[in-house]
Amino acid sequence: MAKIELEGLSVQELNDELETIQKHYYALKFNNAASSLENTAEIKNVRRNIARIKTEIRAKELVETTQKRDKIQLRRRLAKKIKK
Repeated sequence: MAKIELEGLSVQELNDELETIQKHYYALKFNNAASSLENTAEIKNVRRNIARIKTEIRAKELVETTQKRDKIQLRRRLAKKIKK
């Protein structure tokens, strides 16, 4: 998963992708514990992809809350100007 691929997805799509990748991660961990995996580095790559997705979800949430905060601050400034 590249950052470019994640930026185009909505929060709902990111959550769906996160759920899918987490299931894959737990399956890899279970298979590694039960028997040896051929490529144990895949566990690390999947874990990093989970972190990338969570980071992108959080970034989108911050943008959304920042926009809401800016609107509220603008309304307060306008209300103060009207009162004066």
